[in-house]
Amino acid sequence: MHIPPYYKKSTWQRFLVGVFAGSIIGYLIFVYMYGSMYGQMLEENRELKSEVTELKNENEALLDDNKDLDEKTKTSAKVESIGITITNPDDLPDRLIIHQLEDLIKNEINHIKGKEVSIIAESDGLLEATVENKEFSIDDFKFKFKVRKLVITKTVKLSVKAEVSSGI
Repeated sequence: MHIPPYYKKSTWQRFLVGVFAGSIIGYLIFVYMYGSMYGQMLEENRELKSEVTELKNENEALLDDNKDLDEKTKTSAKVESIGITITNPDDLPDRLIIHQLEDLIKNEINHIKGKEVSIIAESDGLLEATVENKEFSIDDFKFKFKVRKLVITKTVKLSVKAEVSSGI
């Protein structure tokens, strides 16, 4: 029995080259779609992790504060949460770093949760200096912050401008 030599015909050669090129293009499209989806999932995961960490810290601070309440402190307002806004996210090297930087700043000033608003308002300069004088490192970058806006209520809102300096 003899198998006909289809590989010598130009129509079969074009067909096989088309199948090969199509499979390469399809694979590249698949890799691109998977990569973009994975990046979005990674960003969402980091957002959710930072939110969970923030809620755990907030819960612990409020539970610790509720243990030693007396009649006098029940009437005074206390800091319940901290909100951080970076005013120049486009100047940062990566969007994923924003959540890490916000977490680092929140961890740096987390001690004010559960404190009276009046005490924090009296020492607002100290709070600003705490954020501005600390240098935060992520990967190969070092970040310093300038406080643009500070609102002290039950929710402390802090707007900062990030300044990037390459590390190592």
